[in-house]
This record gives sequence, structure tokens and C-alpha cells, in this order.
Amino acid sequence: MEPLLNLVQQGGVVGAGGAGFPTYVKLDCQVELVLANGAECEPLLYKDQVLMQQWGHELCGGMLLAMKQVGASRGIIGIKKKNTDTIAILTALLPANIELLLMEDVYPAGDEVELVFHATGKRIPAGGLPKDIGVMVNNIESFINVFRAANGLPVTETMISVHGEVPSPYSAWLPIGMTYREAIVLAGGMTRDECVVVEGGPMMGSVTEDLDKPITKVSSGLLVLPKSSRIARFKLRSEADLRRIGKAACDQCSLCTSMCPRNLLGYPIKPHLAMRSLQVSGGNNQSFALAAQACCECNLCTMWSCPEGLDPSRVCGTTKRALREQQQWQTPAELQAKTTEVHPLREYRGVPTKRLAQRLELSQYMGVKATYRECEYVPAQVCIPLAQHIGKPAQAIVKEGDVVVKGQMIGQPAEGGLSIAVHASISGIVASVGDSVVINYQAVTE
Repeated sequence: MEPLLNLVQQGGVVGAGGAGFPTYVKLDCQVELVLANGAECEPLLYKDQVLMQQWGHELCGGMLLAMKQVGASRGIIGIKKKNTDTIAILTALLPANIELLLMEDVYPAGDEVELVFHATGKRIPAGGLPKDIGVMVNNIESFINVFRAANGLPVTETMISVHGEVPSPYSAWLPIGMTYREAIVLAGGMTRDECVVVEGGPMMGSVTEDLDKPITKVSSGLLVLPKSSRIARFKLRSEADLRRIGKAACDQCSLCTSMCPRNLLGYPIKPHLAMRSLQVSGGNNQSFALAAQACCECNLCTMWSCPEGLDPSRVCGTTKRALREQQQWQTPAELQAKTTEVHPLREYRGVPTKRLAQRLELSQYMGVKATYRECEYVPAQVCIPLAQHIGKPAQAIVKEGDVVVKGQMIGQPAEGGLSIAVHASISGIVASVGDSVVINYQAVTE
């Protein structure tokens, strides 16, 4: 393995935007363009702006390392033009071969496929990857972590925005393995009872009521919202209910498809057909529409387009699962054969973030940004999962009773497949080792 790839793997760097794909694998290619995704199109999240404002030099350093590794002559940072303060900071830092791509304030500008098309005018092949058209994409935090890994600093923290029903929204580097509850307490605690936490953004994030879940490398946002909110009601709806209601109420208006960002780019996704297949399904209300496979689950059809309050996005998601189980999954070549031209009205159908926030019932929170906070909090205990990424979990190399220091490797990459290392986020004593490594804080001479 090449030196930088090894450093990135051993440093535990993954895609910090949510999927957790090992970054060393992304860097193992040859492309013409390296693209940093700083569009941050989900309402209330502010972590990428903080990272670009405070650590722009490390972002550029990580991009330059990546460009050298993949042979790219150009680098582009995608950012919304409304973020004038961030743009001013970056403009003063950019080397000659990295430029800014200024984007409109619409959703889903931060979708990888949308960003690549905006930057290059090319579409990633259906079922394919950006490298297929000469592009390597990563998010802001991942490039910063590449720079740090190359300088001997492993991933022990992640940048998170905490917002919603809290007195003091903030964005901060938080230790991996600390609980959601602790992160919310740092924001002043919940301002009302009966709340849920959205993990990630309000559109694509999932909902949990478990405040003892640990922060991981792919955590990006913790949004505290009332359990009675529109977002919570939709995301807490059971699969059986969303299929039953969809089967009974969908009138096939097709607005879900006409506003679908991937459909507008010509990809073979038609949510209304997934909904239609419910109406001809058996007693289990299961959908088997092949037109669902190219869905990226951006949730725009559900939270914006559907006038009946149905959930085409999750129907597409459950349909994709069923397609795999029934061995009806289409190959990239089959999907690509169904791709059509870009819709001539595509550029007019972007959804303004402000209007989306109103539809999501988030306007009351939008006036306060989750700005940067220096966080010196050290949790009494962390629970660090060995599987925080796509691929094989890391293999524990510590045992109960071991003394560890912050930054020490506690899980090494598994052999024979995708895997990355995991490191202690605090110093202390290993309390237990299983699927996770639990560490109790104790001052240790490092």
C-alpha cells in the first residue's frame, strides 16, 4: 500500500458525511479533479462552515495531498454563495490550483451527484462512481482528517452541530464515543419534554429516542425536535403504516417524480411508480417497482412534494431492500441503459432552503446558527464502536484493564477487506472490549 494510503487507513479516516466509506480506498484511483463538498444543504447544520472558517488551511492541505495522490491537476470546493464570510476566508487561503464553486441556496445542492454535475457538467453513470468520470469527491472534514493523518494525528473527534430545542446551539469537536445526552447537555439541555433526536440532517437523518447512543466518526448533527413535530411524525411512522397509507391514499399525481432531483438529471428513478406498485401488491403491501432502485433517499418527495403527506422516499427505500432480497437488483449497465436526457426545467426546480425549512416546521430555529465553540469537556466514559465504517470492523488490540492514552490505536484494520483503524478518544482504563471498546477516563501521562 502506498505511504499516504497507509497513513490514512491507520489514521482511521472515513467519509465523515454519513456513509463512512474508508477514505484510503477513495484515494486509490487516478482522476483529473478532486472535489470537496462544502455545500451543506440540510437546514440547521453548520459544521462544514465552521470547519472551512477555522481549519481552511488544513482543508487545502488535505486536498493538495489528495490531488497529488490521485494525479489531479485541479481542486474545487463547492460552497453556497450565501456563505460570504466563509468564502472570504477561503479566498485568502486557496492555492492556485484550487478554486471555489459558488452554488445556489437550494436542496439538495450537497448531494454528490448534484455537486459533480454542477462542477463538471457530467453525470456520474447510473449505479457508478465519481471516479468513472474522472472525479474524486470527499467532504470537508474528511480532507482535514487526511491532512492530520499524514501528520501523525488519528481521528479521535468529530465536528458536530447541536441544534433545535436547546438554549445554546453550537458546533464543536466532540470525542468519539461520548453520548448524545452529554452533547445535548453542553447545549444547555432540552428546552421541553417529549423530544426526539435527529441523527444527521432533518431531511436524510434518522430519529432516535436513545440519548445514550455514542457519537461516531460519521456523526454530523444532533437536532433536538419535539416528538409531535412534522419531521418526527414522519420518521417515526412504521413501515407497515407507510405502506398501508400509501396504498390507500396515493392518487398518482406524480409530483414526487416531477420534483425528484435524480429524475430531473435523467436517472431512472420514478417514485410514483413505486407508490403505484403498492396499489397492485398483495396483502403485505410490499412494493417491487424497479423504478425505485436509483433513489438516493434525499426525502424531498416525502417532505416537500407529496400533497397527501405520504412517504414515497421510504417506500423506495423498502422497495430497494426487497429488490435485493428477491434478486431483482439491476446492474449499473441496466440502469445506465434507462438513463434519459437532463430535464430542461431542472435548474428551476431546486427547492430554496428557507422555504424547505418552513415546510419542515424549522423556521423558529433558523435565526440562530450553531456557531463554533471550543469544547474542553472530557467525558467520564466513552464507548467506541469498532464498526464505524463501511466494511469489516476494526479488530481490538486492547483488553480490559489496559491503560490507553488519547490517540492510541485500540482497533487495527481487519485483514482481507475494507477496514480502518480505531483510536482512543480519551486517556484512561479499558473497562470492556466487545463490539465496542469502553474506556473510563483517567489522567494518564501521555
